[in-house]
Amino acid sequence: MSSYNKIRYHVEDGVARIVLNRPEKKNALDAEIVSEIRDAVRASSIDAQARVVLLSGAGADFCSGADLSGLQRTSEAGVLENMADARNMAGLFVEMRRHPRPIVAAVRGRALAGGCGLATAADLIVASESARFGYPEVNIGFVPAMVMAILRRSLSEKRAFELITMGEVISAETALEAGLVNRVFADDTFDIEMDSYVAKLAAKSPSAVGLSKQLLYHMDGMSFEAAIEAGVHVNAIARATEDCKRGVERFLKKA
Repeated sequence: MSSYNKIRYHVEDGVARIVLNRPEKKNALDAEIVSEIRDAVRASSIDAQARVVLLSGAGADFCSGADLSGLQRTSEAGVLENMADARNMAGLFVEMRRHPRPIVAAVRGRALAGGCGLATAADLIVASESARFGYPEVNIGFVPAMVMAILRRSLSEKRAFELITMGEVISAETALEAGLVNRVFADDTFDIEMDSYVAKLAAKSPSAVGLSKQLLYHMDGMSFEAAIEAGVHVNAIARATEDCKRGVERFLKKA
């Protein structure tokens, strides 16, 4: 896609910015916006200028979850149609996981249901102090099924189970304590601190960060010995990168 209807996308200073742009709908998710996010994620993965991907929402909220009209269609659709719709979101989660660059979700306001799933699918989450997170799907008899694959790897089993089955909306500080969120910044300085955080990440070696992300997620389900062996291979590859050679040279000159 060369232009988008429901998101904004541009790359500046090493940061590929994907902004959910439906503030009048609290950036609710439907098939079109999910497809547009996927397209922007793919575009950023092959853009040499993009060192970090920043995912945010226009207006007061990050994302309130599924669009109400989409929920109505879901209740009326058959199993195969619902599976095709679910695979669109599932494909986005997989592409975010496989992306060669770190993806940061910047959450203001609410990140609920599918919106919380979208934030959770990012590698890092920074939140404003008034942000709220939750998977309230259980309250309408639904299941946040696909995001469980990420929660199971991010939180303790019991904490993940509680979030999913109680359906409670939690504060940014509680999300930080649970390990769902990486940093919480004050509301009035959020943009400045978030930009600084992302800029620091963008300044790191792209090859080192990319190899670290790939290896960390590749270790899922590996035995200890297999994970160590995978580390051996990445260790050797990292030593051969230009970033590492230049970094070692700078270090030796300072020694």
